[in-house]
Amino acid sequence: MMETKKRYSFSTSESFLPLFVESIGFNPNESEMNRPNGYPYYHWIQTVEGEGRISFNNEEITLSKGRGVLLFPHTPHKYYPKSNHWSTISMTFGGSAAESILRALQINRTAAYMETDQGSFQSVIFKMIEAVEKEETFLQLDYSKDLYHFLIMIKKFGQMNNQPSLSQSYEKIKPVVTWLEKRIGEDVRLPDMARYANMSSQYLNLLFRESFGMSPYSYLIQLRIRESKRLLISENGYSLKDITKKVGFKDVSHFVATFRRKEGITPKKYRNLHRVSVTV
Repeated sequence: MMETKKRYSFSTSESFLPLFVESIGFNPNESEMNRPNGYPYYHWIQTVEGEGRISFNNEEITLSKGRGVLLFPHTPHKYYPKSNHWSTISMTFGGSAAESILRALQINRTAAYMETDQGSFQSVIFKMIEAVEKEETFLQLDYSKDLYHFLIMIKKFGQMNNQPSLSQSYEKIKPVVTWLEKRIGEDVRLPDMARYANMSSQYLNLLFRESFGMSPYSYLIQLRIRESKRLLISENGYSLKDITKKVGFKDVSHFVATFRRKEGITPKKYRNLHRVSVTV
């Protein structure tokens, strides 16, 4: 564990990158901070040891060991030590694609996240600090990659505001997902899925939305489209009628309309795009 304060700030002249790190740091003795106008970049602060208190958006929470907050740009906030010894790690970042990447990950507001046994956020930042100390030449491109990995970890393993992490939600519905993959061609409804999962339809729907951002039935449709794409370019030359039946759609017109809505082209055009031409 590091014992001395470290902070590295990087030039934003490489801001042409869609995602870039503005600063990273470790503070073994974090002090009081008040930013009434917030910080101009996205700002992550996490407790390594001890405890602190942070307030933002009319909320005040304790940052215990392993807990961090992702503050959105210009979010007024202040924090202070709650214990005699409060050590933290931090990272600030931005980029033209930062907002869209976070939105795609459904990280759309300032919130607190807790590490789980499956993923350590602080280990990523400590490795980034160690890397910049070893390298004479700093490449923002490398840190852009590490930052993206960090954001994926927050989404996948972080417990936001004490809610289950994405990985924890997925583990609960994994048996249902496996079951659905084997029943793509069957007439499966939400009550059937809930019955198999031994949970209410409402709770199953919540877990699917947390894990995939869609309802269980929408996920089934996605599986059906994925299988239909495989069949369309298979060597067996299945007709649209055959595929419609195999992937569980009511009729060909319904299959074609759904495929076009999801993929932007008709099944026939998709098949033609992927058909292998053999010249003798």
